[in-house]
Amino acid sequence: MGWAHASTDRPVAGRYRLVEITHRETNRVSWYADDLRTGRPCLATRIELPADAAEDVRRAPSRIVRATGNVARLCPDRIADVVDAVGEGGCLWTVTAWIDGTPLDEVLLQRGTFTPARAARVALDLLDVLDAAHAEAVTHGELSPGQLHLRETGPVIVSGYGVAGTTSAPRLTAPSYAAPEQARNERVGPAADLWALGAILYTMLEGRPPFRDRGRVAATLRGVERLPLRPPLRCGPLTQLVTGLLRKEPRERPGRQVVREVLTRVLSEAPGAGLEPGEAYAPAGRGWKRKSVLVGTPLAVLTVTAAVVTAATGLPGGDDRAGGGSPASASASAGGTGAADTAPRVPPSSKAPSSPPSPSPTGSASPSPSGSASPSPSDPGALPAGFRTYRAPEGFSVALPEGWERQRTSRATELSYRVTFGADDDPRTLAVTYSERVGSDPVAVWQDTVEPGLARADAYRRIGAIEATTYQGREAADMEWITTDGGARVRTFGRGFLLGDGRGFSLRWTTPAADWASADSQEALRTVLRTFRPGSAS
Repeated sequence: MGWAHASTDRPVAGRYRLVEITHRETNRVSWYADDLRTGRPCLATRIELPADAAEDVRRAPSRIVRATGNVARLCPDRIADVVDAVGEGGCLWTVTAWIDGTPLDEVLLQRGTFTPARAARVALDLLDVLDAAHAEAVTHGELSPGQLHLRETGPVIVSGYGVAGTTSAPRLTAPSYAAPEQARNERVGPAADLWALGAILYTMLEGRPPFRDRGRVAATLRGVERLPLRPPLRCGPLTQLVTGLLRKEPRERPGRQVVREVLTRVLSEAPGAGLEPGEAYAPAGRGWKRKSVLVGTPLAVLTVTAAVVTAATGLPGGDDRAGGGSPASASASAGGTGAADTAPRVPPSSKAPSSPPSPSPTGSASPSPSGSASPSPSDPGALPAGFRTYRAPEGFSVALPEGWERQRTSRATELSYRVTFGADDDPRTLAVTYSERVGSDPVAVWQDTVEPGLARADAYRRIGAIEATTYQGREAADMEWITTDGGARVRTFGRGFLLGDGRGFSLRWTTPAADWASADSQEALRTVLRTFRPGSAS
């Protein structure tokens, strides 16, 4: 740990290669990163520092590692494991082991507000950590929804210890959650963390922070200090506790024991008191599963056995490794918004036509397994240089890069198959999967049938929400994810679409994660989506 020269085009501190942004809040950005020394995935978080802070924070890296380690010993498995901290180019970087969870604000963005009982459960997890830390006179001082990582099972993971106090600034990140005494630049203690707990509860229940972010830290802090609290409307049995925690005067806020008693009572009296931890993080309301899915526990590509089961019950899904072993998984559907800091799911020029095109000619009744590849005058528009149209004996057709061939065919039953295309010298793959036992709702099929089986492999992370769309005039769904294959990070775009009468296809395009946004990769994806034709299956 220490200070290093800043550079945006090389690994942080010469060791941590930034792959992609996973989370962003005011003055704080987190990346999925690769530790080049150990080969392990990690989470690298950059905090922007005041221009005059260089001298104040020379000891910040050691402070962060020490503070986090102290709290982690008090709360095993509750604190993000900080493996390094470094100053670089006027920014403070903290590096943690990859966190098996999703920041709370991302969950709220995807799922909507929580019920009081579900909010109470999250707050109790946080309170456990605060109890242990405050007993040792350790204040967090930078709590926000972005510092709480929710998991499908197990307690909330808290990150960010040791950052507060590294500079003379009253608050470095997420000023909407700063306590009034922080805004006044007074000495802060445990009461500031309880204010932040109240602000986080308010956000989980109301869907917005108690004081809005005004764009500049100083302006936001003035609002926290001077403006009255917006009366909560949806806090229900937690209203009195939330308003008490958000009192401007620290001495008027309830203590930790009172907070615990109220949260425990609300949780015990709720109909869902017996929910498992993962279920407890579901949002308020019914039917949320059709909107988005929590990216919690690292998910994995389905095993071949699961693929057989899935093919018999819904959209085909499963493990598909071709050539370099790139994984393929299912695409699914739900409304919602993807991550703002990732590349577009589908290149802009790949929009589907408003009506289905004419089916392409099919192969013969008993063709060679390899199918045929030839120019196709019926394909819409001329193909880019280096592509040719492949016609499969199963009836579908698609334009593939020159040199690509059919590498593997898997058949779970007579009613389903998967064909994987690629080339030995190309790390990219395309998997085409077909089934005649697809449910009528692709959202429910993928979410309820396929995704539960994805929880086996390391470092699986879905990018943004699962999104409903249309493709060639048909109901469709898109999903993107990253996982590890043979030690390398790979990224997959999946599109599933329905043909009717229980039939459906999915297309999955997989590339090395570092090459995802390259012009060649994006052009190839656009070409695949533009030229794929179901053929006789339609």
